[in-house]
Amino acid sequence: MRQSLQLRMGQQLTMTPQLQQAIRLLQLSTLDLQQEIQEALDSNPLLEVEEHDYSEDTAGKNEQKADNDDLTLSASADDKPSEYEQDSGEAMTKDTISDDMAMDVTWDEYMSAAPASSSGPMPEDESIYQGSSTETLHEYLMWQLQLTPFSPTDEAIAIAIVEAVDDSGILTLSCEEILESFNQENDGEDEVELDEIEAVLKRIQLFDPVGIAARSLQECLCIQLNQFDKDTPFLNETKMILTEHIDLLAARDYRTLMKKTKLKEDELKEIMTLIHTLSPKPADTIVREESEYVIPDVSVKKVKGRWVVELNPDSMPKIRVNSQYAAMTRTVKSSGDSQFIRSHLQEAKWFIKSLESRNDTLLKVTNCIVQQQQAFFEHGPEAMKPMVLNDVAEMVEMHESTISRVTTQKYMHTPRGIFELKYFFSSHVSTENGGECSSTAIRALIKKLIAAENSAKPLSDSKIADILAEQGIKVARRTIAKYRESLAIPPSNQRKSLI
Repeated sequence: MRQSLQLRMGQQLTMTPQLQQAIRLLQLSTLDLQQEIQEALDSNPLLEVEEHDYSEDTAGKNEQKADNDDLTLSASADDKPSEYEQDSGEAMTKDTISDDMAMDVTWDEYMSAAPASSSGPMPEDESIYQGSSTETLHEYLMWQLQLTPFSPTDEAIAIAIVEAVDDSGILTLSCEEILESFNQENDGEDEVELDEIEAVLKRIQLFDPVGIAARSLQECLCIQLNQFDKDTPFLNETKMILTEHIDLLAARDYRTLMKKTKLKEDELKEIMTLIHTLSPKPADTIVREESEYVIPDVSVKKVKGRWVVELNPDSMPKIRVNSQYAAMTRTVKSSGDSQFIRSHLQEAKWFIKSLESRNDTLLKVTNCIVQQQQAFFEHGPEAMKPMVLNDVAEMVEMHESTISRVTTQKYMHTPRGIFELKYFFSSHVSTENGGECSSTAIRALIKKLIAAENSAKPLSDSKIADILAEQGIKVARRTIAKYRESLAIPPSNQRKSLI
């Protein structure tokens, strides 16, 4: 094969390191971004945190930002025009960040990047949503075990039993299995009998919460019933139903239950009331999920009849270039020192520019979301409009992938609670009059209908579909079932109750 040289012309889209950094910062959550900023502060001596004084009265600035639009977007500290009012959105492209940033700057005003808000920090109870403190079930049971007078052998048995309890509070091993394992570990020394295992188990089952380490739901409820006063009305009948007819109780087949037990409806209602005082999952009162902290990136509130969107100033620190270090580029004599300062200065300016671009993009997208979903803020989830990522992408003239990045793990604080930005996107369902209804609104309607239903005659999925059809929303029964399951609502036969 003969070799030759050929000259070809073509166009190729490349991403500069600066653009890659901007995109990466855009998709970070608030907590991840705070960590990224701290790492940048630690590695780049030309970056520093700028302390901001929120004590100044900024009410006048907020009034100046309100205009004739129904929606007002918070501007930056120098009162730049609202991003939504510009002719076109600044897309996250190569044009967003320019490569020819000048090195020689005037340091009278420092370059900085911070949330564009003049309203001061959020109230402490509103800036962070968090769960409850954590404590494992095994730690709680072991604490009670240490306070209980056991013989050394019984204490070893009790530890084996506690270790066999899962996070739901159920004993995962039978007494025979615990006995076999215990005797094997002791190598034939001080062998125990089955009745000793059962005796220790009964003591543990009276630990707080009562019914822990039960081997079944039936045993768990019966243990709790045994703690009631013997004169409690219908106590014996309740025990009888739990031991002999728990399958009918689980199926909510009250008619067959009354027929077999010869109980009247009023009597069965009293029994059901007593059963409802029991806890089928006593471990839930102890086991708590890991705390989750959500710092909202933006806040939305109504000011003088207009919905105002602002970045949360507490979501990340305000950073700037250290003016003293930057000015040393003109005074240092060593070329190595000069190159070190100039390279870190360039990195610092790019990092700040990327943060500013992230803030602008987040404000622009949030502004568009709030404008489209004003009915939600006024009337709740039932008024949510159908909206997909492409709708916002077209309005702000950005790529759909950019909208996806900016709405992932970003949260909005509203008068109705804290929501992820993706919550406001939902598919549409056609209505009879040719309109569209959001799937989120349909879920809210289903939840409202079920909350108001008669517990003795709960609404079936078909009935809910008929009710929505009367409101002009045609939804198939299987779609109702899918939405109901997504809301963790059981079917009608499991929602039936006598009380």
